[in-house]
Amino acid sequence: MSKPADKPEVVQLPVETPVAAPASNRRAASQRVREARDRLTSTSGTRPAFDRELLRQYAQTRISASYVVMLLVVATGLLFGFWMQPISAAAWTCGMLCVHAVIIRHCARFLAESSSLVATRKWRTRFVLLDLLYGLSWTAILVHPAGLDVVSNTLMMFLMLLVIAVSSMLAANLPIAALAATAPVTVAIALNFVLSGTFDNYVLAVLALAAEGYFALLAHRLHSTTLATLEARAEKDALIGELEQAKAISDEARHRAEAANVAKSRFLAQMSHELRTPLNAILGFSEVMKAEIFGAHTVPVYKEYSADIHNSGVHLLNLINEILDLSRIEAGRYELNEEAVSLVHVVADCHHLLKLRASSRGLTIHEVFEQGMPRIWGDERAIRQIVLNLLSNSIKFTPQGGEIWLKVGWTASGGQYLSVKDTGSGIAEDEIPVVLASFGQGSNSIKSAEQGAGLGLPIAKSLIDMHGGTFTLKSKLRIGTEVIVTFPPERVMSALAPMTEEAPPLQPESSGLPEEKRRSRHKPIMSAGTGL
Repeated sequence: MSKPADKPEVVQLPVETPVAAPASNRRAASQRVREARDRLTSTSGTRPAFDRELLRQYAQTRISASYVVMLLVVATGLLFGFWMQPISAAAWTCGMLCVHAVIIRHCARFLAESSSLVATRKWRTRFVLLDLLYGLSWTAILVHPAGLDVVSNTLMMFLMLLVIAVSSMLAANLPIAALAATAPVTVAIALNFVLSGTFDNYVLAVLALAAEGYFALLAHRLHSTTLATLEARAEKDALIGELEQAKAISDEARHRAEAANVAKSRFLAQMSHELRTPLNAILGFSEVMKAEIFGAHTVPVYKEYSADIHNSGVHLLNLINEILDLSRIEAGRYELNEEAVSLVHVVADCHHLLKLRASSRGLTIHEVFEQGMPRIWGDERAIRQIVLNLLSNSIKFTPQGGEIWLKVGWTASGGQYLSVKDTGSGIAEDEIPVVLASFGQGSNSIKSAEQGAGLGLPIAKSLIDMHGGTFTLKSKLRIGTEVIVTFPPERVMSALAPMTEEAPPLQPESSGLPEEKRRSRHKPIMSAGTGL
């Protein structure tokens, strides 16, 4: 039964945890479960994979240092051969080399086998027993001479420190094996010093035990460092795996999105063409009925219905044209028909087209145009569509009695700009990316009775991007909106200045004029700073 005090914690978790918390909680819970399972299945308190890796490093260290151990054994045998019977020293050396060979052989067999949890436990126990035999073998040679007073205490202490230092370094990845290899030597040497009964030997016994503790601690620190390195590497590998998996998922999602976008564009383009055919008939017949070309309607209201049908058809045709243009732009099939275009004249023509519509809504449009501006190199149809989209949006969302400013001028870098500013309801700052997206509409446009498809601004932005210009939208709620479109200086055409006088006729080469004078008379007169 659960305690009553645990219930408030369970109730408060969903309330205080943020939206992203369930994923992090599940991740943390799975991590705790994995660590608990690893501790239960491990023989050393670490992950099973780390146990195998530690044993592998232990075996590799043993094999790589095999010649060092052989050199130490042979040197010790030769040294003790001068102080004791050579036959006993040679027998100990041969036996010690055999024990070392057995350890190296087992290490090689371990590295050649496949990994498994049961096999790792068996090999761990086997290595500990072999290191114990290795330590007992060193005890046989280090303790025996002391009783015969052949080897001095200093030499015995030096050899003991050398043996436990080498053994601790070789078995640092397996601390139990390091303890099994060094403890018998240290205990035997300490007992040998204690049994001698002198104060100096007591001090040496304490120093031997202290040295054993120091090297055991050092081996433990090396093991901890190696384990931390393995954990960091495993975490890095896991992160790399997660990143690769996330990248694969992201690439797959991107491919699906691109395929869906292409399919959408193709569908819209095909359906736009399919809808245009019956729509042309609707527009033509409704216009005939609205104009009463074949006679007046018997019922006058039919004329109003025909006008409504025609207006709706025109609106639908404009929408289809926008969808078709957008699909062409997204599919990369929109080609610019570039020519010399006067930005001022295009803006003035668009103003003239929409002037009646603005007057019916009680709006005032101001023109602020820079005089004497040269033409720009661009697609006149695209530029006209940009201006119509921006100006129609301003007329649509500006209340009665409002004002609209059309500005055309120079940019600081030498390009040309177009600005459409109104005193409408404005757009919230967080909705600007929405209205610039395809089919995106702000909250004010949704509430407005004169809604659109949300394609005007995206099409205008795409067309100006194709010209290499910039599209900037600035807006504040209940203050107004301003859209600034700029064309780069590379598209501005500068004409040559008019010639001040007519050039004289060319003289034949046979004339007596010098060559420099003939060349100077052929040069055209140009004003400074002229471009193309």
